[in-house]
Amino acid sequence: MQIRRQQQLSLDQALQKARHYCSYQERCHSEVKEKLYGFGLRKSDVEEALSRLIEENYLNEERFALQFAGGRFRLKHWGKVRIRYELKQKQVGEYCIKKALAAISEDDYDRTLTKLTADEWESRQKEEPFIRRQKVQACLVRKGYETDRIQAALATIKEKE
Repeated sequence: MQIRRQQQLSLDQALQKARHYCSYQERCHSEVKEKLYGFGLRKSDVEEALSRLIEENYLNEERFALQFAGGRFRLKHWGKVRIRYELKQKQVGEYCIKKALAAISEDDYDRTLTKLTADEWESRQKEEPFIRRQKVQACLVRKGYETDRIQAALATIKEKE
């Protein structure tokens, strides 16, 4: 088995690579910090590099949170609970999380939840009504939607039937 040596880069080399890493897509502080440590930098150099990246506007946690939340909502149809959880896992600050979640339009959120509920309901037509309801609800909870909103969406679908 071959042991992989850790890269040893100078601060300037690491900064150049980090700039490229951050310009490719938005990154959170923890991802960049991990990458810098992977370059073999010491803690003081990592802190210096992070502050320079922030000053040069390559790294912006608020911008990252807004983009992450919007993307996960639009593309993966995640709910606010799951988005909040994932942002916390990435060590994003509470202020940025709240701002990102507030940027999601309530109308779009309700519309997406209603559509997801209807699609899941339709895909489980062969199930018994009680089991069908449980499975649809479990699916939407996994996606990160709030239980009270799920109940309301299910009630709306029941009325239409």
